[in-house]
Amino acid sequence: MAATQTGASQTQTGDILAIESITKLFDGVKVLDSVSFGIRRGEIMGLIGENGAGKSTLIKIISGIYQPSSGTLRLDGREVTIPGYSTAKGLGIAIVPQEFNLINTLRVYENIFLGNEIRKKSGLLDKSKMRELSSRQLEQLKMPVGVNHLVSDLSVAEKQMVEISKALMLHARFLIMDEPTTTLTGREVETLFSLMRDLKAQGVTILFVSHKLHEIKTICDRVTVLRDGRLISVDGITGVSEEDIARKMIGRKDFRQIFPRKISRSAAEAALDVRGFRIKGQLKDISFTLRKGEILGFAGLVGSGRTELAEAVMGLRAIEAGTVSVNGRKPVSIRSPAEAVKQGIGYLSEDRQGKGIVQGFNLPQNITLISLKNYLQGPFIDKQAEAVKTSEYVRTFRIAAASQKMALRFLSGGNQQKIYLSRWMDTNPSILILDEPTRGIDINAKQEIYEFIHQLAERGISCIVISSEMEEVVGLCGRVYVMREGMIAGCLEGGRINEEEIMFHATGIRGNN
Repeated sequence: MAATQTGASQTQTGDILAIESITKLFDGVKVLDSVSFGIRRGEIMGLIGENGAGKSTLIKIISGIYQPSSGTLRLDGREVTIPGYSTAKGLGIAIVPQEFNLINTLRVYENIFLGNEIRKKSGLLDKSKMRELSSRQLEQLKMPVGVNHLVSDLSVAEKQMVEISKALMLHARFLIMDEPTTTLTGREVETLFSLMRDLKAQGVTILFVSHKLHEIKTICDRVTVLRDGRLISVDGITGVSEEDIARKMIGRKDFRQIFPRKISRSAAEAALDVRGFRIKGQLKDISFTLRKGEILGFAGLVGSGRTELAEAVMGLRAIEAGTVSVNGRKPVSIRSPAEAVKQGIGYLSEDRQGKGIVQGFNLPQNITLISLKNYLQGPFIDKQAEAVKTSEYVRTFRIAAASQKMALRFLSGGNQQKIYLSRWMDTNPSILILDEPTRGIDINAKQEIYEFIHQLAERGISCIVISSEMEEVVGLCGRVYVMREGMIAGCLEGGRINEEEIMFHATGIRGNN
């Protein structure tokens, strides 16, 4: 199918869901503008667009989380009103959200069945049955997670699989998957895609939201492109290339060169020197050096210990042994994030929702959360100073927000990430650790963040970039440490920084060095 539908696309008889002239406004700002297209029964439809294109708003309307300002939804040819997610579930619609909707203090099986608990005839919870079904579902996903584990103890990838299990347990006929692969390894993605194909064969319709063009090409039957809240096209996947999709997303042709020129700091002084970091069962005698003004990469498979290392440096994890030296000063033991901030270290967590932004806070409240003392006048907060500083960050990061007073839950994931970056820049760090800084972010926003990281390094700020995207590490970093099983498996420089070398070290084909 090479045909492209644009504008007010016509829906068809075979559509399970018809989206007709859907418009959504927030504070007078049009986030969706008369979007119309149909999704066929038993197909995998890709949905793609830059951050702020309207994807999240659209899927929240389909799942009842938001209500449209105008327009209609038709399910099986009948107009429906979906006032909440519970109604959507009753109609056979389920969502795997991009941001986790899990309760950390509950166990895995309790989260999977939350709101849909199985009860015995006596009315008591049938915990044994729920554990059995949860275990079976996780086995199907090839994710060895104990169903009795607390969610707070899981990795981000494991939490993602719990979210997927939670949606699949509803036996939905229309499944929305919002960036489900961002935390998964290549093997886990293959398992997920195999499951999606099985669901499709069973007649389940899947709306697959992703920023990864190769995934859209691999798994989808058709792809819908949104830009600036408008429908750009609906294409059969065999009739459109990755380049075509990217051009439609960003509305311009020059999109290939997204990485800035690499910075070499081979002779620079040490900004951060970590020696002998050890955490039982997680880190084994980790030592590395970050140079002043350097962009240093950390690569490795999920579970290799990259995030645990970053959190240990930041004082978020207690270490058994090890020291940190900052800017040549004598070694110190950092026992809390507050101590790390005093040393000039900032940390952008991979878990933006759980450890980063506060969804109910507005822009200034999120940005000054750590640096609030700088805005105090006696016992009061200088709101004007906060607003002025926020405006600076809005301009610097090109943050799209109708008002500074907007709660962050109304912003796209990319704009939330930019606010999170702004918060750490407001602490005036000399060292910035960025853990998966572009996860769930579109091509254009990625380029903006790469350029900003590059500018930081040129100003002498030292950056550590932890990423599961090898293209990102290869394109951005002047040196790369590869981790495997809680150890440094190798340090790559120059021409050795390539995907093959990284994978050889990450998988143990090449020994530690």
